[in-house]
Amino acid sequence: MIPRYLLIAILLMPLPAAADNAPAVPTGLQRDVVFTDYSPLSRSAELVRRLLSPLNALHVNQVSAQPGHAMREQSLDLTHEKFAVYVPTVAPPRGYALLVFVPPWPEASVPSTWVSTLDRHGMIFVSAANSGNDADVLDRRVPLALLAAQNIIQRYPIDPQRIYIGGFSGGSRVAERIALGYPDLFHGALLLAGSDPIGNAQLALPSAALFRQFQDATRLVYLTGQNDQIHLDMDTRSQQSMREWCVFHVDTVSAPWSGHEVVAAGPLNHALDLLDKPVPSDSAKLADCRARIELTLTAQLQQAQDLLANDKSDAARTLLDKIDARYGGLAAPRSIDLAEKIDAPH
Repeated sequence: MIPRYLLIAILLMPLPAAADNAPAVPTGLQRDVVFTDYSPLSRSAELVRRLLSPLNALHVNQVSAQPGHAMREQSLDLTHEKFAVYVPTVAPPRGYALLVFVPPWPEASVPSTWVSTLDRHGMIFVSAANSGNDADVLDRRVPLALLAAQNIIQRYPIDPQRIYIGGFSGGSRVAERIALGYPDLFHGALLLAGSDPIGNAQLALPSAALFRQFQDATRLVYLTGQNDQIHLDMDTRSQQSMREWCVFHVDTVSAPWSGHEVVAAGPLNHALDLLDKPVPSDSAKLADCRARIELTLTAQLQQAQDLLANDKSDAARTLLDKIDARYGGLAAPRSIDLAEKIDAPH
C-alpha cells in the first residue's frame, strides 16, 4: 500500500511553472468540463484489489488472466466524460477543501442552494455526468469519482487533510464504499440519505492496512432528512456496523422538516463543520476493539483449517466463503492460502 503521506505528496506535486501569459485557473460554476489526467488509483486492477473481497478478487484476476479476458488498464475514456465543477473565488490559506460528489441522477450538476455554503468552507465541488444509479459502480461511478479528485488536485491548491467523498441516496452508498477502499485519498465521507453496513458480501472490508487507516483517520458524517424514515433506519444499521468494526469517528445530522431530498444550506453547513473537525485518538479503545476482531477471525480460520484436515473440504470451503464475505481483506493472506489448499488436488 502507498503510504498516505506519499500518495498525497505525489498527487499534490507542483505543476511546472506557468508562463506569465497563461490563463488563470477558472473559478465559479463550470459545466461540461472535460478532464485529461488519469490516476493509478483508478486502474481496473486497483479497483479490484481495494473494493472486492480477496477471494472475489482472486477469481476476477484468474478470469482476466485467460486469453481474451484481460482487464482494461482504465475503464473510462475521459475524452467522453463531462463534469460539473464549482470553485470558490478565494482559496483558503492552506488550500481549498474538495468534495467529490456521487449523484443518484445522470446529470452533472451543483445544487444551487449549496453555493454559499461551499464558499464559506472554501470547498471545491465536483460531480460527474452519467454516474447516477443506473451506471455501473466499478466501471463508471467509482473511477469517475477518483478521476474527478485526481484532476481537481492537479489544477488547484488543495488541503490534503480536507479531501472528502460524498453523495446523495444511492450515490451516498457508493461514496461510503469509496471512502472504505480509499482512506489514503479521502479523509472523510459525507453520507446524505444513503448508507450500508460494512463487512458483508455487498461492502467488503479492504486490506488490513487500508482498514486501519480508515479506522484511524476517516470521519463519517451522516446527514438525512428528519422525515426520511427509511434512510434514517439504514443509517442506524450502518452506524451500528461501524461501531462493531471499530470505526468511531462518526457524526450524525438531521435535516429538520425534510424528507428524501437534497438538504438545505443550513444542515449542509453543520455537516461540513463536523467533517472538518480533527479526528480524536483513543488508541487503547481502538486496540481492544481490534484485538476482539482478530481473536474471532483467527478462531474461524482455524475452524476451517480443522475441517480441511479432517477431509471435509466442502465444509471448509463453505466456512471460508463466509469468512471472506465478513472479514474481507482482514483475513488475507491467510484466507487466500487456505483457499489454495482447499482447491489443491487431494
